[in-house]
Amino acid sequence: MITNGSVFSTSFYFFMIQLPIMTNTIVKRVQRRTPVFFKKLRNISLLLTGISASVLAAPVALPAILIKIAGYLAVAGAVAGSVSQTAVTNERK
Repeated sequence: MITNGSVFSTSFYFFMIQLPIMTNTIVKRVQRRTPVFFKKLRNISLLLTGISASVLAAPVALPAILIKIAGYLAVAGAVAGSVSQTAVTNERK
């Protein structure tokens, strides 16, 4: 039984009204200008992610600790890259 104010109506409101607005805001934010520090951080995180991906995809047997460290570096690189891409300069008009 679905009544007014139920979980269904709350999730419907979120997915049909709020989510498109939030997605549009995130896309606009990513397209704005990124500060120099965060561009460097993004490039370093892409390097870390690339190195860890090559270690994880190596066709030879590697020690377990190296595989674990590469996994952590992949996650850290992905998070740092996405966070640094959403940092924007505060330009006042």
